[in-house]
Amino acid sequence: MNSILLAFGALDARLATHCRALSLRRHELPVRIGVHDFERGAPQRLWFDVDLCVRLERAPAGRDDIADTLDYDFIRAVIAHAVGDAHHELQETLCDAVAQALLATPGVAALRVATRKPDVYPDSASVGVERICINPWPAAARNTDKR
Repeated sequence: MNSILLAFGALDARLATHCRALSLRRHELPVRIGVHDFERGAPQRLWFDVDLCVRLERAPAGRDDIADTLDYDFIRAVIAHAVGDAHHELQETLCDAVAQALLATPGVAALRVATRKPDVYPDSASVGVERICINPWPAAARNTDKR
């Protein structure tokens, strides 16, 4: 498996060396989503993949205690809140809503959110979108870390 930290590190080396990666893969929820008539009748499966780069000072894991890192339940709760009960027209806007809510979390330096609908076309495994976002480094970290 490829390292998500190394991939983020290509954007900013500090993401690879000063962060911990947390990942949630193929989290599945029934979502009312789509613009086509055949998508409006009932909820359809939507898969969420999330990668978070969390600054080590916010997730040091110095103790074997969940309080020392970011909980995966939080990621799932953010997704569930963004999905809600409303009908979503586009994966793009739902993906952006999840990304923006996660990016607002203290300590999240960067993220990748992808959504995929596996049941849209019989001749395709899935259709999806992806978003990558980076938070600016705090001024103190920019001034003291020249690596």
